[in-house]
Amino acid sequence: MLLELKKLFQGEESRLPFEYEMDLSTVTVNTVFPFVSPVIIKGEVRQGNACAYLTAGVEYNFIMPCDRCNREIRQKIRRSFQHTLVPFLEGEDDEEVYILADKDPFDLDALLRDDILLDLPTKFLCTDDCKGLCPTCGKDLNDGPCQCVKHSLDPRLEVLKKLID
Repeated sequence: MLLELKKLFQGEESRLPFEYEMDLSTVTVNTVFPFVSPVIIKGEVRQGNACAYLTAGVEYNFIMPCDRCNREIRQKIRRSFQHTLVPFLEGEDDEEVYILADKDPFDLDALLRDDILLDLPTKFLCTDDCKGLCPTCGKDLNDGPCQCVKHSLDPRLEVLKKLID
């Protein structure tokens, strides 16, 4: 969505509400397409003193495989994001605090897409104590132990064990 912020920065308008859906179905995360429905976005931009305050709430359904056991994780995620938009930056340090909105119209999709992707966890787990898969037989250890013989020593280190004996 493109927002016309010029009137807001000039003080001609005090707020600019928005509500729309954004399609992220083509976005991949770890080679998976996790966004199964459009992202619902609601929010507003309010006039400030030589700036504008952006508040946006997002809601979306998300499906990813667990990084340990490969079970499907289905989540409905709700998040809110806030930014301060400015028509120009006064110093180099301002880039870390403010979002530069010097082009009219302002591309809200790009900003919120980045917010959503940066908000995702780096590791996806079905539960915090997920046991994963057996490296030998591939059984899901969350369903119970497997029948594999456990080697206490890494087979690559057996040569060193023979030297010690």
